[in-house]
Amino acid sequence: MKVKLLGFFLFITSPFIFSQTIKGKIVCNSHVIPKVDVVNTNSKTHSISDANGYFSIVAKMNDTLVFITKNYELKKIIINTFILNNKDLSIELILKAEELKEVVITKTPSIKLSKDKKWEQGKLDKYALEKAVNTPKVIGVNMGTIENGIDFIRMGKDLFKMLKLKKEPAKKENSIVPFKEIVATNFDQKFYTENLKLKKEEIETFLTFCDFDPESKKMLSKNSNDLELMDFLYKKSVEFKKINAPE
Repeated sequence: MKVKLLGFFLFITSPFIFSQTIKGKIVCNSHVIPKVDVVNTNSKTHSISDANGYFSIVAKMNDTLVFITKNYELKKIIINTFILNNKDLSIELILKAEELKEVVITKTPSIKLSKDKKWEQGKLDKYALEKAVNTPKVIGVNMGTIENGIDFIRMGKDLFKMLKLKKEPAKKENSIVPFKEIVATNFDQKFYTENLKLKKEEIETFLTFCDFDPESKKMLSKNSNDLELMDFLYKKSVEFKKINAPE
């Protein structure tokens, strides 16, 4: 009787203890996404989605899967009972947002806005001048304005800003550069292909893999030198190659 109970208990809990193959499809707005790297960060295993967006990877309860591909936001999921029992699993990725370089305002004369405020003010002044020239004049009546006059108030404000800028030192922007961008700038492609023995098409995925490691954030916070960065990249390349090694 005890043996039967033990067997029944193992049958019920086996999905939570033992690894099993997780299968699913990777999509974005109903379109399949091929060649997505799927990494199990617990077991260090790795797979890639096929041309139809399908993938399969071995995982168990509470394992973390990371989905990495260019032009899409990094996706992370934790294996739970729903995922283990789901036979039609769908992973939705999100496209990375792109900044708009300029905005075109319609319903007015074609005026494009840019980040150069002085250039924009010059365009607005020119537009205002053309509008004033084309406005019908009332002959014999003083309107209290100077024809094609200068905006002295705005000129005074601009002069005040220039004097203020001369007195104040330029402020440095404190921007945090991602680890992936720093190492990509410090080391050329030859370093990755010859020293780390990586393929050219693997470099982007490898740097994302390194960026996901919390240790990379610590190295940025303490301003590590090139030797420390090279040592870290070499260790990560060994892990990366184990994950990508054919079974």
